[in-house]
Amino acid sequence: MDIRELINQLRQGASDRQISQDMHIARQTVKRYREWAQTSGVLEGALPKVETLQAMLEQAMPGKSAPQNTSVVEPYRELVKQMVEGEVEAAAIFQRLKERGFSGSYSGVYRFVRTLKPVQPKTTVRVERKPGEEAQVDFGYAGRMIDPQTGKLRRAWAFVMTLSWSRHQYVEFVFDQRVETWLRLHRNAFEFFGGVPGRIVPDNLKAAIVKASWDEPQAQNSYRECAQHYGFRIAPCRPRTPEHKGKVEQGGVHYVVRNFLGGRQTDRLDHNNREVHTWCLTTAGLRVHGTTKEKPLERFERVEKASLKVLPETPYDLAVWKRAKLHRDCYVVFEGAFYSAPFRFVGQTLWLCAGSRQVRMYTAKYELVATHERAQKAGERHTHADHLPQEKLPGLLLDRESCLREASEIGSATQQAVQAILDDPVMDRLPSGGRLLRLRQRFGDVRLEAACRRALAFGDPSYKTVKRILAQGLEQELEPIPVILPPATTFVRGTDELVGALVEVTSWN
Repeated sequence: MDIRELINQLRQGASDRQISQDMHIARQTVKRYREWAQTSGVLEGALPKVETLQAMLEQAMPGKSAPQNTSVVEPYRELVKQMVEGEVEAAAIFQRLKERGFSGSYSGVYRFVRTLKPVQPKTTVRVERKPGEEAQVDFGYAGRMIDPQTGKLRRAWAFVMTLSWSRHQYVEFVFDQRVETWLRLHRNAFEFFGGVPGRIVPDNLKAAIVKASWDEPQAQNSYRECAQHYGFRIAPCRPRTPEHKGKVEQGGVHYVVRNFLGGRQTDRLDHNNREVHTWCLTTAGLRVHGTTKEKPLERFERVEKASLKVLPETPYDLAVWKRAKLHRDCYVVFEGAFYSAPFRFVGQTLWLCAGSRQVRMYTAKYELVATHERAQKAGERHTHADHLPQEKLPGLLLDRESCLREASEIGSATQQAVQAILDDPVMDRLPSGGRLLRLRQRFGDVRLEAACRRALAFGDPSYKTVKRILAQGLEQELEPIPVILPPATTFVRGTDELVGALVEVTSWN
């Protein structure tokens, strides 16, 4: 490069830094020549010939000519080139050159290395989508808002969905980023737009993507179901590349924070949601967008709205998927409520899908194993009897009413015997009543009824008595067994001895 190129860049308004980088000369040198050019008047009018400029420069700064274009490192070019190709750092190259007698500066070596290995500037490619093809979604921190239920300040988040073609957007404020909240916000946004875009570009937040990956990201099961219901495809950003959804990053979340929330006083979340809905249709929707040079709402109404997919007949049931372990008691726990599953899966982890009305459980291979109505509050227990071991059912399901009802089915004697057992005023004899009824499984109803009739005849309708009668086969003997008491043979005296003793006592008086 010569002095004319330097003057040309100065005339075009290039900065000292830019000229230093382009011409590989020190910034102080550029500054010195800028001052000379300003005082000599070469920055205005026709540019003099190069020899004229050299003469003017020599007259103004004797001994100084055009900026040095030959580096002091030039004699070592081949050696430096080899080290640069070997990925040796500039500092190490400077040390190797000093060992060979180099007397220049490190900055000279650094600039020379850059000429051999220029820095590639970062570039971006703007991708524009067709109408209705894509929407980008994101969460952004929105400061603190008042919880309408408690009246307390809480951290709030702004959910923004921006249609990539028209830049029309939907905004809603929430207090959490849970899966059910994420799905509900999608449903609200689709209803706001009156249709569904072809694909959704989310960030890698856990409510959407359970495993972020450059090659094979894994979407949340609930989000997959939502996508299948509405007919959109999930296209998450690659990890650590938020610029892939720049339309919602800059023109969405940041715009909401700067414009809608800027300067506002702290208010209730529900009030802000009403206000931001209007803002989307006025301030945000009717501004002239910096890229499209059109108003997003008009662009949406004119073209993109008709390109969206039609909403399904029914909104998506906000189903939440969760992995849950089946405990020893044959129940899984979800949001404080208990749901039974077949006991053969005890100790295994099941997939639990909780909708607004039902809770379904699946194996790892998505085999449906249980369905329950969803609990309305924590602590509820939903049980299917066939999920529990059969040998555990009698004691679990036993109560006074069912016990008496089963006894009446066997016969009146059995009913009286069970009633007598349950009528104990002090002890709870329900387990004994249940054990008596289970004798029917071993001996049958007819024999049990006869045994209870015989036990009642003896005035002892206890479980042990009825069981002993059945074990000894005595239930068919209708007459009571006579009780034979053994004769008293010990310490027996005659009446004469007793009367004689009484006479003697009288004579003492």
